[in-house]
Amino acid sequence: MGGPETPPHPPPSAPRSGRVLVRAGGAPEMAPHTPPSAPRSSRGLDRAGGSAVPVVTEPRVHVHDVELAGLERDVLVLTAEERRWGRRRVTTRAGRALALALPTGSVLVPGDVLYVGPGWYVAVEAAAEPVLAVTPRSREEAVRVAFEVGNRHFTLALDGEQLLVPDDPAMDQLLTRLGVDFERRAAVFVPVGPGHGHDH
Repeated sequence: MGGPETPPHPPPSAPRSGRVLVRAGGAPEMAPHTPPSAPRSSRGLDRAGGSAVPVVTEPRVHVHDVELAGLERDVLVLTAEERRWGRRRVTTRAGRALALALPTGSVLVPGDVLYVGPGWYVAVEAAAEPVLAVTPRSREEAVRVAFEVGNRHFTLALDGEQLLVPDDPAMDQLLTRLGVDFERRAAVFVPVGPGHGHDH
């Protein structure tokens, strides 16, 4: 009698890799290549679209004028309300993109240097915006207007002898009720103190 018969070798189990597909005819086909994630710089540059966008994490760069000599000056023009928006993408006057990621509560100050790049830098500039300009007839009237504006959580700015408040229907109604002289015009609005914008 012959020796014991060797049992047939069991077929190998199906491959476990998720990168092998099987066509209807049985031939294996490699799965499509998974693209790598978008590159990210250690400095937090956003490279979407093929161009790096600097990420600004501080409201002011401490730099001396002598260090800026010879660099191109670019500006970021913002209204008073926009200078409080710490997380957004912005575009400078020259068309450069910046991504703001500022600490909570940051307020950009006109004149401050916001970012220094290779051969250029960006400074903050206040935009002219619609305001109501009040010309108080006395110191007492000026104090009363300032109190009433602040009591309604609106901001107020000084422009020579005039008080400036946002051109808002609520402010229009307030000043009309107080009986003070005011006019509508466009002006740079830099609020006094850390006041907060009013929710409409």
